[in-house]
Amino acid sequence: MSEKKYIALTFDDGPSDTTSLKVLEKLKKYNAKGSFFLIGNNITPEREYIVREELAYGCDIENHSLTHSDMRTLDKETIEAEIAETTRRIVAITGREPIFFRPPYINYNDLMLETIPYIFICGFGCEDWVPEVSTEERAKRVIDNARDGEVVLLHDSEGNDNTVDALDIIIPELQSRGFEFVTITELFERAGVTPENAKRIVYTYTDQ
Repeated sequence: MSEKKYIALTFDDGPSDTTSLKVLEKLKKYNAKGSFFLIGNNITPEREYIVREELAYGCDIENHSLTHSDMRTLDKETIEAEIAETTRRIVAITGREPIFFRPPYINYNDLMLETIPYIFICGFGCEDWVPEVSTEERAKRVIDNARDGEVVLLHDSEGNDNTVDALDIIIPELQSRGFEFVTITELFERAGVTPENAKRIVYTYTDQ
């Protein structure tokens, strides 16, 4: 087997009523960890147990805004409120403040970078929000692009079963190539990137 490499699967737009748990079951199946970037408005009392299950397995829970708006159109106070309320809901369940933030649509500006105190994350995506992109094509794009220190951008939004099924291809194939699937926190810790020394950029790889 080749030298160990580290990669982080991340999932946006949850928690969802069924897809989030399907993703979690795939992670458990292959002894892989992942990270979930939650929309605050999706963290309802009925879905709190989903977040607890993700946390109990060892996954990261991170911030993806309250309303999934294009935050470039918001003023400073509204940006702060979006982040603060999402963090409040996460902390109420997990007891841990997020470290990472993924801007909705990967749209961002200087005001957001100055206002939001978390490490900004993009990640390599495979257009898995497009229903017409097949399970096999999603898997191929992720596998072909995989490299050490990469963040993979996926979605656990309701009904996104093509991505759930793609994990059955992606995870074992990359494991066979020497990749270990870790949380985004672990990925950045291994690279020595911390909230204190992180660049004010949007990361897809830890070595940017």
